[in-house]
Amino acid sequence: MADSLADQILRKVRPAAGLYNRLVLVVAPTGTGKTTALQDVQNRTGAPLVNVNLDLSRRMLELTERQRVLQLPRLLQEIVSNSGAETILLDNIEVIFDINLQQDPLRLLQGLSRNKTVVAAWNGTIVEDHLTYAAPGHLEYRRYPMRDFLVISPEMTA
Repeated sequence: MADSLADQILRKVRPAAGLYNRLVLVVAPTGTGKTTALQDVQNRTGAPLVNVNLDLSRRMLELTERQRVLQLPRLLQEIVSNSGAETILLDNIEVIFDINLQQDPLRLLQGLSRNKTVVAAWNGTIVEDHLTYAAPGHLEYRRYPMRDFLVISPEMTA
């Protein structure tokens, strides 16, 4: 029997602690069980699970559009730092892809993962050794070479 997605995540967390960027991305399209797997990991480890869309939106509510662009990295860093845990689970990260916020989502996540292990649910796919988000031609489309982070995907073999 194949390992569950949560088991795959738990297997990657320990080796991630020794990397410069302690980033583990759980890559799969919407509706494939990433949130359920992160909830399972939270229940088994006690690591905090953060709904990034909700937490960031609350913190940016009173800010102007320009302030949001400038403050987002700091606000996200606060969310992660205030967790008090060595490992943090991030779900619903779509807000950091909003083109109006003018951010590089992968760079943001890598920056967060220098001092903590960050496990983030990434709504996307792996195409030709590249990590993608959204479809080509979509305003939020991103494509990154697969380096400087660990990847877990139900589509990949363990």
